[in-house]
Amino acid sequence: MSAPEYMFEASSKPSLPWHEVPLIRATNDSLKGYGQLVEDPSTFDIEITRWPQQGWRPIDEGTGDEGGYVEGTFKCDWRGDVLYGENEAVKGNYVLGWSNNPQKARTDSQTAPRDQVLLWHMNYHPDGGQLFFPLDRKPFIVPAALPGDNLGPEKVVAFWSDGSVGIYIHAGIWHEGVFPVEDSQRFLDRQGAVHARVSADIGKEFGVYLSCPLTADKVKDL
Repeated sequence: MSAPEYMFEASSKPSLPWHEVPLIRATNDSLKGYGQLVEDPSTFDIEITRWPQQGWRPIDEGTGDEGGYVEGTFKCDWRGDVLYGENEAVKGNYVLGWSNNPQKARTDSQTAPRDQVLLWHMNYHPDGGQLFFPLDRKPFIVPAALPGDNLGPEKVVAFWSDGSVGIYIHAGIWHEGVFPVEDSQRFLDRQGAVHARVSADIGKEFGVYLSCPLTADKVKDL
């Protein structure tokens, strides 16, 4: 299976049904299994996954987890109906999603309310965790699903932060960047330097886009 293309014209994707994911207030309780809240990124360490043992001989103690992490600004920017992302930490540029069916979505003007992101793709990093910390202290969401390659739309949730804290996810957690509630936003991104990535094209695999709400009235408490 080839790696997905992350930069493209939205109209090149088909219009599909929407599956709305639950929007959950991010707390340390609701994030159990997924990650945790982060109040101060300067004192927070990223988990690095130790290199897996290949046979019966074990990995030497103190080795196999020395790759460290990379850090940079993750920028999110709405252009018309399409949400773009730029991750300076790994030099990545992405079409994250759109607010309208891609056949109708425009980049030169806004044709639909930005009250949701229609998500086409998710991925996870087996080599380490990832931190998203809001530099502009504005609300944001992070879509996520628990580890396992048998991903399905019903397994995806979205976590809401009011912007006063960041969200950290463990290695192996399905996600797709971070989504701003306002037109543009910047985040501190810190993640494993190896940057191994396992991807799923939601539209191709499941015939739907994941509708991730962006409005506070959709937030539920667990």
